[in-house]
Amino acid sequence: MYSYFFKRVIDYIGSIIIGLVTSPVMIYACYRIKKESPGPVLFAQRRVGLQGKEFVCYKFRSMHTNSHHDPYTRENDSRIFPFGKIMRRTRIDEIPQILNIFKGDMHLVCPRAEWNILVQNYEKEIPYYNTRHLVRPGITGWAQVNYPYGQNMEDTKQKLMYDLYYIKNWSLWLEAKTIAKTILVVLGKKGVMIDRSSTVVY
Repeated sequence: MYSYFFKRVIDYIGSIIIGLVTSPVMIYACYRIKKESPGPVLFAQRRVGLQGKEFVCYKFRSMHTNSHHDPYTRENDSRIFPFGKIMRRTRIDEIPQILNIFKGDMHLVCPRAEWNILVQNYEKEIPYYNTRHLVRPGITGWAQVNYPYGQNMEDTKQKLMYDLYYIKNWSLWLEAKTIAKTILVVLGKKGVMIDRSSTVVY
């Protein structure tokens, strides 16, 4: 009970700070998205949340509208417009998810929310995958700051180990450590992405 209370306090304070600090960035992002790719500024996708219930997750749109369907992003993916690549690299596209935090769908830190279509496959192939749905998903997580973007089922299994570690060992210290490592990744001071030529999970 107290742990959840403190976590929600961190969610709200963190989201307010992010919203205030990045407001100029968000305004500029809206301008660039409209300029480079006609269509809505936000991209909405169904993700799996607490207890396996689905919710609508918001992000800045980084791909052209009406692009061909593919659950994976490719190296030099033609669906992504130029500023979209910058947003993905700097995680700017994730900022609108603070709306999901205020709605109660997500935490600031927790296992990352996955696309419902991918979750269906993961739950069939990976034992105990649905254990990560015992908590609300997060914008950033222990797996995201310690492991590269997933490219295949084996990567997903490895990231699940980090997610389960976070769930089992949650503490205010682990929360703070994850946030600090996320800031370093965003600022490019410490990255976990590696150069690979194969596909990566979208």
